[in-house]
Amino acid sequence: MWKYEKRLQYPVNISQPNPKLAQFIISQYGGPDGEMGASMRYLSQRFAMPYKAAKGALTDIGTEELGHLEIIGAIVHQLTRNLTPEEIEASGFGPYYIDHTTGIWPQAAGGVPFNACEFQSKGDPITDLFENLAADGATL
Repeated sequence: MWKYEKRLQYPVNISQPNPKLAQFIISQYGGPDGEMGASMRYLSQRFAMPYKAAKGALTDIGTEELGHLEIIGAIVHQLTRNLTPEEIEASGFGPYYIDHTTGIWPQAAGGVPFNACEFQSKGDPITDLFENLAADGATL
């Protein structure tokens, strides 16, 4: 179904750790308007789309959003690698570190874990497309 090329479309090369910034960026991974919700939104809504071209577009967009997870994950990983205990404490990264160390885990910046309530699929193409516009507009 998909062909994975085993490389990032946009390589990430962060040289300085910054756990405070990682705490904000993690929301783009698993927060309410993050890539995980976006990918599930489009890939779930495609089934109710009555138009083949539109269904294909939703599949393409959902697949692209999955690719964004890899980029965001690489950013968070590089921002949190090789942290000292002092950096963890000074940045406020401690609560995340206690639960996940430096693993990539889908959550919002406030610590709320990702769940399926982050996206909607109503089965009505117009309603679903409006939901997509609202969700994607929130990240612009």
